[in-house]
Amino acid sequence: MAQALSDRTLRSLITATMHRHDLWDSTLSGFGVRLSPGGHCAFVVRYRVNGRLRRFTIGPYPRLSLADARQTARDALRDAQGGKDLAAEKIEARRAETFAELADEYIERHASKKRSGREDIRLLKGSPHKKKTGKTPHEPIVKRWGSRKVKDIQRRDVRALLDDVADRAPIMANRVLALVRKMFNFAIEHDWLDTNPCQMVKRVAPERQRDRVLSEDEVRAVWKALNDERPIVAALFRLRLLTAQRGGELHGARWDEIDLKGGWWTIPATRAKNGLAHRVPLSPQAVRVLKELRGNDSTAEYLFPSRRKARPHIDHAQKAIERIAKRSGVDFRGHDLRRTAASLMVGAGVSRLVVAKILNHVETGVTAVYDRHSYDREKRAALDLWGQRVTRIVENRKRSNVVAFAATNDTARSR
Repeated sequence: MAQALSDRTLRSLITATMHRHDLWDSTLSGFGVRLSPGGHCAFVVRYRVNGRLRRFTIGPYPRLSLADARQTARDALRDAQGGKDLAAEKIEARRAETFAELADEYIERHASKKRSGREDIRLLKGSPHKKKTGKTPHEPIVKRWGSRKVKDIQRRDVRALLDDVADRAPIMANRVLALVRKMFNFAIEHDWLDTNPCQMVKRVAPERQRDRVLSEDEVRAVWKALNDERPIVAALFRLRLLTAQRGGELHGARWDEIDLKGGWWTIPATRAKNGLAHRVPLSPQAVRVLKELRGNDSTAEYLFPSRRKARPHIDHAQKAIERIAKRSGVDFRGHDLRRTAASLMVGAGVSRLVVAKILNHVETGVTAVYDRHSYDREKRAALDLWGQRVTRIVENRKRSNVVAFAATNDTARSR
């Protein structure tokens, strides 16, 4: 599509644009604008150099005037006839940018849009909330490489970085490698680099999947230690154990996801780790915890609002875990509560399929046939019985519920 470009035309098109598209100037071949929703407009020019079609972004309108942009386009078209490529020169200029600038662009375009982005930012720039006391596993990567040109960072530099981190935290070195590899791939995609200096660099330390499951005595000790925590923190960890759901999904839970009367928690697909909406039956024990939590603040939007104004809800509870572990004498991580619930349910006779449905795992192979069934009845039976077992554990009663769980297992297999 082509028409004579004027300021009046551009102003009218900017306000009316519903989707991104290019508009070419009928008075100067190869010159045009790219229009995008939200009032964005940028001048562009396309030309051929040595038979190759190239495109060069001149600048945004109205910060750059139409007259100046048209003149720049004329110059670019004339230079192209002599073999000069402005687009290639722009790419080459970007190659001279620093790692700190790459980090800023990576954070803005990628890290800030994903759930784990906060950890990427912490590795790159450090935690803005931590006081610098004592030794840390590593200095922020930007502090080390910030002023260096991206194109000058070599494989030996990556290895040196990893060796320094591994001296204090070998597993953290693996995380750093994954991050910088991802960043340099990002740089390649955006024409900052041609090759990734992380190529052929292997992880520093072998990683083993954690399989920690708390014993009944440890569950009882942790539950008792929660009595000395703030009600909101105690509720968070008790619900992690009773519902067997992921910590991140529970931390961000909203009250409009909770049906206390019906006993359901519906996790929307946008918040579920695997992108699949999930219905979690709430046992009477879980409902009791939620009702007590709701009584503390009936106007809250989130179940676990943050005390920091910059955050709407709790993002992590590592400090609380450290306090609870010290008070209870039990060495555990937050995810261990989910694994403990799943393991003890399976050990008591609940089928692995039902537990997988409770955990919202994606099924593959023959079990994928069952994906069209929600298994709400079996999930509720299992979590209700799990809630009863938690009560018996906490009260130190020895009655077994294996038979009841086995009956639930038979029901699941018969479907």
